Amino acid sequence: MKVGVGGTFNILHRGHRALLDKALEIGSGVVVGITSDRFALEGRERILPLEERMSELEAYLREKGGNWKISVIDDVAGGTAERTDIGALVVSPETRPRAEEINRQRVANGLAPLLLVQVPHVLAEDGTPISSSRILAGDMDLDGRMLRPIRVMVGSDNPVKLEAVRNVLSKLFRSLEVECTPVATSMPEQPFGEQTRQGAIERAKAALGEADFGIGLEAGVFETADGLYDVQYCAVVDKLGNVTVGHGSGFKYPPEVARKVREGWTVGRSFAELYGQEGAGRREGAIGFLTKGLLDRTSLSEQAVMAAMVPRIRWELYR
Repeated sequence: MKVGVGGTFNILHRGHRALLDKALEIGSGVVVGITSDRFALEGRERILPLEERMSELEAYLREKGGNWKISVIDDVAGGTAERTDIGALVVSPETRPRAEEINRQRVANGLAPLLLVQVPHVLAEDGTPISSSRILAGDMDLDGRMLRPIRVMVGSDNPVKLEAVRNVLSKLFRSLEVECTPVATSMPEQPFGEQTRQGAIERAKAALGEADFGIGLEAGVFETADGLYDVQYCAVVDKLGNVTVGHGSGFKYPPEVARKVREGWTVGRSFAELYGQEGAGRREGAIGFLTKGLLDRTSLSEQAVMAAMVPRIRWELYR
């Protein structure tokens, strides 16, 4: 089956390469449409000349091998509304609506619709699609690595949470700016069960602002068959509104703490009343007291942050 794929290919980046690779993978032959300078300039401020765009495209296709041909196109359809030698189009989420319109034109012309094979966005480090315009603006490189610091806002003024986020994300990004801001949520002071996850999400969304990522951390209590457990959740939201969630390991509260929490006390107040741990809710945490310092709240928070970042580290396996 011959496959079509098209684009401006203004800067041949990783997202373009994913489209071309998929076309070469599924097609016995590939027709690559590249927009003319006139067509490419519609709705764009900066376009490289066709000769430069064509040269980069040809170099990549020669490197990949296979049976391919490049055709200059001067409109959205690029002739695919009438062609009978193409059986499928490889599209991105942006170009799919145009491809669906092409299929409607084909049906109106008495031709069979084309199979549409959609390739997901290839995301840059900031969680948004790689684009030629952002590359030309110096925001990122061809593979989506940011050429500026990743901006992160944590939905809390708790230094433990800020430290945990910075510790984890500094392993994932080369350059990082992490700030924090106190936020309000609709959750009670002591979250139970699903309220913990929802509280983390609300914190992340409230914190995002102009940052690349908003991050929320929420510790809550979970009732199980053998007692009350502490589990901390983390939520990460990006500028597109995509949310990823993870949680750290859980530990069981002493029976007296569990009793007071069930009666409506917060964990922090319970520990302060029972054991004189005035700062249990902030720096050391209940886990520091219970493990005699072998594990602290920062480490538990780091587990939750890393868990929430897993789908972003290997986004291609989750999309």
